[in-house]
This record gives sequence, structure tokens and C-alpha cells, in this order.
Amino acid sequence: MSDHPEAPAVPVEAFEPPYYVAVFTAVRTPDQSGYSETDARMKELVRDIPGYLGMDYAQSPGGLAITVGYFRDAEALAAWRTDVEHRAAQQRGRAEWYQRYSLHVAKVERSHGFVRTEAPQD
Repeated sequence: MSDHPEAPAVPVEAFEPPYYVAVFTAVRTPDQSGYSETDARMKELVRDIPGYLGMDYAQSPGGLAITVGYFRDAEALAAWRTDVEHRAAQQRGRAEWYQRYSLHVAKVERSHGFVRTEAPQD
């Protein structure tokens, strides 16, 4: 949803399946007036959704932005999808901030993670 310079250096942890992901991929328009403020507000709102697990984001130098939201169940995802402020932000995004986007929603059936605990050997 943003270039998120404050993004953590680690991805969101692997959760016990099943859970849901919403993958939002976008190319933004040159005029991003008001985007940062709306993005900050959306981050505040989504944290209050019961069943919200976290979010990962990345942006390429060419402007492709990917946001992955993690939700414990379909009800949590539906609560986010239907939130009134989120719906208004979506409309503004289509009118002003996005050149194009796609949204993919999936149920995760398998999940695992890895953390290196020592420096790699040369």
C-alpha cells in the first residue's frame, strides 16, 4: 500500500494454518497527494480487526508495490473488506492513486518459516 520505509527487516512469522491472505499488487499514479495519511489510517484500522495477524509489504524501484495481509479466518477478512473507512479509501485509490492493481485472496493450508541462528560459513 506504500513504499513503507519503516517496514521491518523480517517477514511476518509463519502462522498455524488455516488462515487467509489478501495479496494486493499495485502500480501507483504519479500524484500521491493524501496517500500517506490514508495509508497510516488504514494501518491503524486494520490492527483493530479481531483476527488480523499482520502485514508484509515491498516495493520495487520500478513502482510495483505488494502488500500481503494475514487474517485468522474469513470473518476477519470480511470485516476488513467491508469496513466503511477502508471502502472509502478503496474508492479514492481507484480515482487517484492506482494506475492498476490486482487482489488475490487465498486460504493458506501450509505454512512454515526459517530463521538463521548463526552466521553462514565462508
